[in-house]
Amino acid sequence: MTELLEFLRQLFTDPFGLLDIPVREWVTDAVNWIVRTFRDFFRSYISPPVRGVMELFQWALSSVPPLVFLALAYVIAWRAASWRVAVFTVIAFAFIGFMGVWDQMIITLSLIASAVFFCILIGLPIGILCSRSDWFYTLVRPVLDIMQTTPPFVYLIPAVMLFSIGNVPGLIATIIFAMPPMIRLTNLGIRQVETQYIEAAVAFGSRPREILWKVQVPLALPTIMAGINQTIMLSLSMVVIAAIIGAGGLGLEVYAGLERLNIGQAFVGGIAIVLLAMVLDRVTQGLGEKGPASRAKRSE
Repeated sequence: MTELLEFLRQLFTDPFGLLDIPVREWVTDAVNWIVRTFRDFFRSYISPPVRGVMELFQWALSSVPPLVFLALAYVIAWRAASWRVAVFTVIAFAFIGFMGVWDQMIITLSLIASAVFFCILIGLPIGILCSRSDWFYTLVRPVLDIMQTTPPFVYLIPAVMLFSIGNVPGLIATIIFAMPPMIRLTNLGIRQVETQYIEAAVAFGSRPREILWKVQVPLALPTIMAGINQTIMLSLSMVVIAAIIGAGGLGLEVYAGLERLNIGQAFVGGIAIVLLAMVLDRVTQGLGEKGPASRAKRSE
């Protein structure tokens, strides 16, 4: 009777104390097992190509003289969006250079380009598979929820344990955090293609692969570009966080300023990140608005 009364008292006062689920121990043991088992594999086979792609982007961007870079940025922004965006792009990049963080901006831009490259390389096929199969999307959707809602700092610990300190773990954490919008919006864009276009392609004898790449993907391009835009924005949001584990660039400028209580240094890095984000946002939005689907809507 006494034990029953004690149980009822605890049930009403501290019900969660009746059962202790050792989630911390499970996760720690699982991560430790993954690190022990796969660390050599990740460092030998995953780290070199990831580092190679980032170093390739960094070499390509840093080898371009600043004035040529500004001219190319103007042309790309003008062709992608408008002359107003092109002028703003040149002013933004020039202002970043005059603030003395041009080299850091190049490192950040190479980090973002590498992350977007891998997000497209991995996320686009997965998004296409999700649009073709409801059960596959049902399987993938909880994983995307976890990737997108888990605090980014959580990715840093296993990334460092697997890849050590440097740009590679920062890039891996950025890819994991920034990939879900690419998959979700690729799936959404292809599913939203009107059936009349698909029926017309079938009537003309197109095969499924031709329908996908010549009808569905071009018409879904504005939505896919919105996914790329969100991927870029999320990559930029990881720049400062990735600097904690050794990733360089503008994020390191902000982190170093905060660590030293140097508000000027942190402010310069933050302003440069904001300007870079605005440029990339306007350019990718312009690319999406000039897609086939957008032209078709304007013609209607």
